[in-house]
Amino acid sequence: MAYQSEAQLEKNMIEQLVRQQYEKVTVNNESELIHNFREQLNKFNKKKLKEDPLTDEEFSRFLTQISGKSIFETAKLLRDKQVFQRDDGTEVYLELFNTREWCKNIFQVTNQTTMEGKYKNRYDVTILINGLPIVQVELKRRGLDFKEAFNQIQRYRKHSFKGLFRFLQLFVVSNGVDTKYFANSDADILFGHTFYWSDAENNRITNLNDFTESFLEKCHLAKMVARFMVLNETEKNLMVMRPYQVFAVEALIKRATETRNNGYTWHTTGSGKTLTSFKASQILANEPDIKKVFFLVDRKDLDSQTMEEFNKFEPDSVDETDKTDKLVEQISDMTKPLILTTIQKMSNAVKNKRYEKIMDQYRNERVIFIIDECHRSQFGEMHKEISKHFQQAQYFGFTGTPRFEENKSQDGRVTADLFEKCLHTYLIKDAIHDGNVLGFSVEYIKTVDVDVDNDDKTRVQGIETDEIWLHEDRLELVAENIIDTHERRAKSKGYTGLFTVQSIPMLIKYYDIFKKLDHNLKIAGIFTFDPNEDSEGREEHSRDALERMMKDYNKMFDKNFSTDKFPSYFKDVSKGVKTAQIDILLVVDMFLTGFDSKKLNTLYVDRNLKYHTLVQAYSRTNRVDKATKPYGNIVNYRNLKENTDEAIRLYSKTDSVDDVLMKSYEDYLEQFRSALAKVQELAASPESVDELEREEDKHKFIVSFRELTRNLVKLQTFTDFEFDPDKLGIGEQTYQDYKSKYLRIYDEVKKSDSKESILANVDFSIELMHTDRINVSYIMNLIRNINFDDEKEREKSVREIEEELERADNEELRLKVDLIKNFLRKVVPTMTNQDSVDDSYNKFEQEERSKEIEKASEEFNIAEEKLQYFIEEYEYSGIIDNQEISDTIKLPFMKKKRLQKNIAEFITEHTTRYL
Repeated sequence: MAYQSEAQLEKNMIEQLVRQQYEKVTVNNESELIHNFREQLNKFNKKKLKEDPLTDEEFSRFLTQISGKSIFETAKLLRDKQVFQRDDGTEVYLELFNTREWCKNIFQVTNQTTMEGKYKNRYDVTILINGLPIVQVELKRRGLDFKEAFNQIQRYRKHSFKGLFRFLQLFVVSNGVDTKYFANSDADILFGHTFYWSDAENNRITNLNDFTESFLEKCHLAKMVARFMVLNETEKNLMVMRPYQVFAVEALIKRATETRNNGYTWHTTGSGKTLTSFKASQILANEPDIKKVFFLVDRKDLDSQTMEEFNKFEPDSVDETDKTDKLVEQISDMTKPLILTTIQKMSNAVKNKRYEKIMDQYRNERVIFIIDECHRSQFGEMHKEISKHFQQAQYFGFTGTPRFEENKSQDGRVTADLFEKCLHTYLIKDAIHDGNVLGFSVEYIKTVDVDVDNDDKTRVQGIETDEIWLHEDRLELVAENIIDTHERRAKSKGYTGLFTVQSIPMLIKYYDIFKKLDHNLKIAGIFTFDPNEDSEGREEHSRDALERMMKDYNKMFDKNFSTDKFPSYFKDVSKGVKTAQIDILLVVDMFLTGFDSKKLNTLYVDRNLKYHTLVQAYSRTNRVDKATKPYGNIVNYRNLKENTDEAIRLYSKTDSVDDVLMKSYEDYLEQFRSALAKVQELAASPESVDELEREEDKHKFIVSFRELTRNLVKLQTFTDFEFDPDKLGIGEQTYQDYKSKYLRIYDEVKKSDSKESILANVDFSIELMHTDRINVSYIMNLIRNINFDDEKEREKSVREIEEELERADNEELRLKVDLIKNFLRKVVPTMTNQDSVDDSYNKFEQEERSKEIEKASEEFNIAEEKLQYFIEEYEYSGIIDNQEISDTIKLPFMKKKRLQKNIAEFITEHTTRYL
């Protein structure tokens, strides 16, 4: 049976949307798009315009008012009323989109609209709401990888999504059988940020017909844009919620508005619980009969990131101080319907007599408590006091690891005792299946020859047990193993590791051992000390040990921390792990819950972990990043296999752990050999790749070599890995030769001007091929983390980044070194923490690019527009038309030839630098 064509797929989809009450319109080009928008704008704002449509002059001014903004700013315009002055001086509030009554918007669909930007592009299916393009659908015929449609959208974003297409909120890509959606953005969009739609039970809806019926149903689509997209002011970014987040919020809102009962949401760690709970809090805070919504976190989780994010979504909602007075002041302010504070302060506010007058006002009012990480015992302990005070309160919890009978809290209660009903579940196996978190590769490395049961309550508190685990020789053996393998696991790819140990004395011992061993890793330690600890029998107080660690840290990163400035040290260490500046961080319990970092990929464990503590700790490593991070690495220096399997079974509601735990080294080795056989079947040697002439054969080689490399990346994180030809079936040099051929095909495709080529949108997964740590992405990440509001800190960060630039050997980065240095010196000093680094850098880059072209046009004595044209053609096709350049130059033959060569060199270097 022949594959259904792309055109047929498109036709069927449009017919289905028309059946779903979309109006089919013909919009061939930009001018027709603008004309249609004008008609719908007048129709949608009929009442506000008092049946008097905008005149030509008025519409032209309004179009100017809403045009030329970033995607993020345009998204804000879409959701706001636009104050517009008419020709007669009167003001009207024009709406672009009804965010409250979703079904009352105007829905249209068109296809094959041609837009001319840098290049001419024709789009598949465009959904218009009130005349504005809101959703763009790109289709590939059945049988093709739908990631090619994603790559095509990336090209369109770069070349021709301009004008009213800046209003695009969502993209949909499909090949008929697989369909995903994702949010628009000013920044790069990673394929990892594309999502499958599903039903409330987490069953995927991938077929295009089913997706169109469910997700693109008119009211549902408008509700997704209005209610379930988030404007993240921190990163100046648009976000769209995943299906399980949408269903959880809807279930919670229904429970809160239709009943007076409690409930909890069980969404696995790393799946975006914080965003889900923010959104639920925000919606409830706008309900007229709810007086206050309190978002409660534990004191130790109220870090700067949580506060910043919450304040960006809901300005001035965070009670940032340690004083209960500030919380009570916010509670008394009727204009603040949503407050983020700690459980500890809320407990104090209801107990303390001095706050009684204000707090009593809410005793019988309708208030909602949203509790983050509600499996924690702290809330159980303080729940009585709070519930005794607030007579009409409802409680909603969010947790990735609920308490069950198997792991009930110290007071014997389980999560359901406090929160009654589980409203929605999204388990770790669901999240891994959807690609929202990674699975775990767990290794168990034996370091002692005796089995010790840490949970045996009958054993005497054994000195001999501590002697085993804390023995200097054993600790040294573990430290050496980490040093030997960490470079391969993390450092060369720009990732970082946590090392969790059983106690502060063990942490200190490990720190001192690492310090005396020979390595080039940046290792730090952090823990909280008890000022009044019993230090009898110890050589030093733990605070003194932490001071030593801070002193080393200060020297390593040119800082000035001490134990008196512990919160600042904590914040800086957190930043160091998130940006992979610290290679390994030694901890006991800190950073094992609630800490998110894509750059953290390895957890070393030398302690006992069970149930929720094990899953929480492991989950620090499973945030999705690039293809170079295939899973979270867990290296256990104790036999935690039984505990691991037991915890995974409990939190996956399954008897199998295979959905969560990755396979063994031997399994991946077998997969590698199988992938190698496919590569060698296509090309027996690297030289044979040159003999592949048909595009279909090259395509097969790309796919098979990409798979081979993916398996190699997995193998390289294991302790057992070595590039042994006898074991792998291929030597390192031969592999590198194949890689060179792969990259050559990539370069050929990049330079090709054939858009019909089946290789044009293929996923080459180039990031798999590179291991350079100091690259453009790494440097930009450092710049994003500058504290612009502190001059001294800013200047120090700039110096450090310049030093990193000098060490860079990444080819792409070397070309941009001067550009980035100029940005650091000219623009960074003028920035604040409110500014977007990406916007500022892109603007600076464009200005510098224009200057460079202007200067070159003077030097070469050719028109700036002509030079710009040559550059654009090369950027798109990879071809320099030497004849056309030659025809432009009016000089004698030899001078013309020399100048033509100089112009060609300028075009290639300039384009590469500004890619």
